[in-house]
Amino acid sequence: MADPVALTALALDAAIGWPAALYARIGHPVGGFARIIGWCEARWNRASDGESRRLLRGVATVLVLIVTAGGTAWLLQLLVMATCGRFAWLVLAVLAFPAMAQRSLFDHVHPVASALAGGDLGAAREAVGRIVGRDTAALDDSGVARAAIESLAESFCDGVAAPLFWLLVLGLPGAWIYKAINTADSMIGHKEERYRAFGWAAARLDDGLNLIPARLGGALICLAGGGGWHVMARDARKHASPNAGWTEAAMAGALGQRLAGPIAYDGVAQDKPWIGDGPATASAADIRRALGIYLRACLLLWIVTGGVAWVR
Repeated sequence: MADPVALTALALDAAIGWPAALYARIGHPVGGFARIIGWCEARWNRASDGESRRLLRGVATVLVLIVTAGGTAWLLQLLVMATCGRFAWLVLAVLAFPAMAQRSLFDHVHPVASALAGGDLGAAREAVGRIVGRDTAALDDSGVARAAIESLAESFCDGVAAPLFWLLVLGLPGAWIYKAINTADSMIGHKEERYRAFGWAAARLDDGLNLIPARLGGALICLAGGGGWHVMARDARKHASPNAGWTEAAMAGALGQRLAGPIAYDGVAQDKPWIGDGPATASAADIRRALGIYLRACLLLWIVTGGVAWVR
């Protein structure tokens, strides 16, 4: 059952994504996870508490998310299977596709290329600022382009490959548990003093859930880009994340460019290592090349999913 559900969910996401009108009316399920995380963090992550207590409360926050996301999805899956008969797979696909971000990712990155191609650096900075956490106000054309490409490569894992993987493995609960934990990692899984203990469980679990999808995603990018294997194998571990480096290094190798390097967060410069070979300059044309690789990698995911369905 998971295989037609996964293929249909991918098709729905590619066709319509999460429409802006729907988002304006009801938001997105990830927003619900964010509110739960924010509520827990505001009440359980007090600076006056010791590190051990904050760590345990962070574990409790993760458990709340797993029970809420996984339990709700599991109950919905049971209800659909019991009441929808031969159309259960279609209803489950409708419930699963918001966990995917194929279309959303493309729709967020493409405007960066369009703005740069039109010579509007201000609009390009604004567009890329919606998808990256780094400071963008001082980025030149090349810095904006690299930031967009890096975000595209990293998000191929947590926005597409990973939720699809867990949908195939654990059904609807798997996809939504992954999205809940990934949201927690993005909000509290940081190394700053405020989050180091409280966000530890979210960060470590997110690392574990992305372990296989990140490497699968890197391989698909290399296949889609016609190369990059050597750079991926050599540079993946240069990234601070144990997983994000695989897709980023694969994209750098496929494009024949350098990514990452020195950046600034909240006004603080960080001397991160370069990933890849070749020039560190990038342009709108390079973003479009990366988008082409991304689309082909998504197509390969469709083929892999179809292959799993055929084998089963």
